[in-house]
Amino acid sequence: MVEQIRSKKGDIIAIIIRGKERPRGVRFFTPPDFSQQVGLLRHKKGSVVKPHVHKLIRRKVEITQEVLYVKEGKIALYLYDGSKKHIATRFLKGGDTVILASAGHGIKVLEESLILEIKQGPYAGADDKEYIE
Repeated sequence: MVEQIRSKKGDIIAIIIRGKERPRGVRFFTPPDFSQQVGLLRHKKGSVVKPHVHKLIRRKVEITQEVLYVKEGKIALYLYDGSKKHIATRFLKGGDTVILASAGHGIKVLEESLILEIKQGPYAGADDKEYIE
């Protein structure tokens, strides 16, 4: 239910977590060095997560990683390697999540869709993207 898509060099381009994924306990799908940490947390009734705050820690982010959660609908996801060459197409539907870790991507909406997008900020405007022709 979890698929890693890698470039020929072995770099993770995307991680797809299907809506049917049901881990035991806590499972993170991203390596510890990713700037986005994404996991599923399964807790039994009565479990407690101790109240906490996160410390201020300076981090260096060099690449924007995105997480898309397809809440409803269906999309085609096109993935590209670092040289902007198309390497894979995957179809995602309601309940599926993708971590867009590196390189490029494009989307075609196949059915009316509701998609939650999460990425680092602040947004860099026009400097944030380079389009693939």
